[in-house]
Amino acid sequence: MGYLLRVGLVSFFTGAATSSFVGLYILHKDYKVAQESIAQQMKGLHESLDQRISSLEKFKQTEVSQHAEATE
Repeated sequence: MGYLLRVGLVSFFTGAATSSFVGLYILHKDYKVAQESIAQQMKGLHESLDQRISSLEKFKQTEVSQHAEATE
């Protein structure tokens, strides 16, 4: 009777450990995918913002140069 109890406990804990490792691996992989997705979105937002700032700076420079030409 003691032998069957030990085999049952060992089987139970082996299964619990295996499922824990598999679950942690899946969570880790999901975390990495989510982090990569957020990084891609932020990169797109930064590029869009940089383009907007550049176009505003160019617009401001042309506006200032036209104003300077008009005052001369």
